[in-house]
Amino acid sequence: MTQANDLIGTWRMTSWTRQALKTGQVSDAMGPNPIGYIAYHADGRMMATVFRNDRLSAHDDLWTSDQKAQLFDTMLAYVARYSIEDDQVIHHVERAWNPNWQIDLSRPFSLRGETLTISGAPGIDPSTGEEVIYRMEFIKL
Repeated sequence: MTQANDLIGTWRMTSWTRQALKTGQVSDAMGPNPIGYIAYHADGRMMATVFRNDRLSAHDDLWTSDQKAQLFDTMLAYVARYSIEDDQVIHHVERAWNPNWQIDLSRPFSLRGETLTISGAPGIDPSTGEEVIYRMEFIKL
């Protein structure tokens, strides 16, 4: 059985897909090649950040409201305490880029060598409102 110590470290995202429950269609959740990390610490805390690879480029002008919204929609970030119960890692989210995620997020996961897969829990895609199942894969750094 997986222990909390098995998760400790920094993990780089290699893929993130979403499957729409209604249609079965699978697509990239944050576009191709998202840039993301998840880190689990020995003190029972964790953090996660993910960014679309094709975000707006930096510029010297002030951001417009539409650009700010686009930046918000092309990332996610949260900090949490975590616990493990059977094959689930539970992120007890304390603060998040989206306040609706400041809840307990229970995530089925598996470890195979240096690969962490988090998948299986249905959720609502915040950008489309569809019920989906996300599949995230990470490699340990």
